[in-house]
Amino acid sequence: MTDWRALFEHEKARYADGEARLGDGTDERQRQLTRMGNAAWGAALCLLMMDDAAARDWLGLAAARWRESYPDAPAGSWGRPIGVVKARVLADDWARAEEAARWTLAEGAGEAESPIGRYAAALACLVLGDWEHARIHADELRVRDDFSRDVADALAMIAVEDVVAYVESIESVLESFETRDDYLEDVPVADTVMVLQALAARRNMVADLTSDLLP
Repeated sequence: MTDWRALFEHEKARYADGEARLGDGTDERQRQLTRMGNAAWGAALCLLMMDDAAARDWLGLAAARWRESYPDAPAGSWGRPIGVVKARVLADDWARAEEAARWTLAEGAGEAESPIGRYAAALACLVLGDWEHARIHADELRVRDDFSRDVADALAMIAVEDVVAYVESIESVLESFETRDDYLEDVPVADTVMVLQALAARRNMVADLTSDLLP
């Protein structure tokens, strides 16, 4: 059994440590802000697993730190906008999720050559209810060898509202989490599944999933 409280305290301490090390240098600062965002995300996931309402606050911290780090990040750092969108979605803060989605697209995610950029665009379009462009970006990902086919399929199936195919793809995404050894921040939670399920819920197509990696 995972000791979620102990993991939360560990992530909380990492966040505080990053705060103490921000420094004045632009590169050092953006790195520490990113680290703080990651720690806040890990803390939030632990709280979600404990059904603790404070998860929303930590998701807000994660989103804020990632966005704060973005202007000084290297070009193509799409993981940060993705993190911001995901954090707002899991916090059930759809107004801020939509604002983050518009920002992500304004930064050029839809024209990115990298798969992670297109992933950012697909997520953003799903948040905004732009099903046509979400499908286009997801289909771009489905034919690539450098991106998870199951995640791409799930994105596409939400976009086209194919319930049966969505269930098949999200079950495969969950299985990929259950059979891996490494997790972001070493917090064993199927966070991508949680985000996809939240997006699917807006189209009334949530899959019935049970796992030790889900709340």
